[in-house]
Amino acid sequence: MQKIVAVIGCGRIAVGAHLPALKKMEDVRIKYACDLIVEKAERAVTEFGAEQAITDYKIALADPEVQTVFVLTPNYAHYVVTMDALKAGKHVFCEKPITVNYKLSCEMAQEAEKQGKLLTIGVCNRFHESVCRIAQMNKEGLLGNIYHVYCSFRAHRSIPGLGGAFTNKKESGGGVLIDWGIHYLDLILYILGGVELKSVTANTYSEMAKDMAAYQYKSMWAEDTKRIEDGVNDVDDFVTGYIRTNKASISFNGAWAQNIGISDTYIDFLGDKGGVRMDYCGHFTYYKNDLTEERPDFEIPPMHELEDIDFLDACEKGIPNRSNINDVLESAKLLDAIYESAEKNCEITF
Repeated sequence: MQKIVAVIGCGRIAVGAHLPALKKMEDVRIKYACDLIVEKAERAVTEFGAEQAITDYKIALADPEVQTVFVLTPNYAHYVVTMDALKAGKHVFCEKPITVNYKLSCEMAQEAEKQGKLLTIGVCNRFHESVCRIAQMNKEGLLGNIYHVYCSFRAHRSIPGLGGAFTNKKESGGGVLIDWGIHYLDLILYILGGVELKSVTANTYSEMAKDMAAYQYKSMWAEDTKRIEDGVNDVDDFVTGYIRTNKASISFNGAWAQNIGISDTYIDFLGDKGGVRMDYCGHFTYYKNDLTEERPDFEIPPMHELEDIDFLDACEKGIPNRSNINDVLESAKLLDAIYESAEKNCEITF
């Protein structure tokens, strides 16, 4: 059966991940590619086989042929576009974060339930081969009791699009925590499984580009969106925190930018029968109680492609998949609590 989709938002995540994945699928028609910048939508037509380039997403929502919608817009637009799509009777894939705060995320989940439609969130690491293997190891008890997890998502000077949407809280909802941290914390909660949050304490900082004109960097993601002279930088470039759950405790440090010229991007799972260090988006090493260690060698299929296939299959079957919004809300609640703790300078309990 042919799957007819619309892609709303044709920027980096669309071009770098979802459009190439959808183009590969022989049973998928990309009927519409929508972006406020028409050239981006037209690129989706010429490079990825979309049939029509549009700038008004409501044209796609009004088309009864369109069954599913990919919302790949900037964070601030996730809520409005997704809510409109659900009300139009479409299944929706919405990129992470769900939206800019937990309250609105819950409203999106309620609307999906009301409309009887699937709403999947783009927490792509749930489809990463290493994450799947570690989750299975945990289910099989190979690590024993995982009592603590530590994660680091730190880079040297990597603030994206300084002054633009990435660093404007009204548009992004936050900085390094909501941009990078969500991936790490969500995969941790996914691997632990059935986690009940107890409390969180955290601090956030915005230190490295207080003077945007003086900020120096070797590279910048989304540099074409920077607005150093007249833009806004009111989000976190560093975050640190400690989380208590009914299972493992979790500690973390994250930095878009720091005055340490080394990138540290990994997650440690500490169990009483074994431990795992996972290189983010890479392989992992398994440390056993008998002092031996294994570093399995395996292929890592494209996780965005796997999540898109899984989403479209779930829509066809009408069965929620592993990244259904109801299974991702806990991650959104955690992000809000981390920001609240940092703002109030106190521990937040759930």
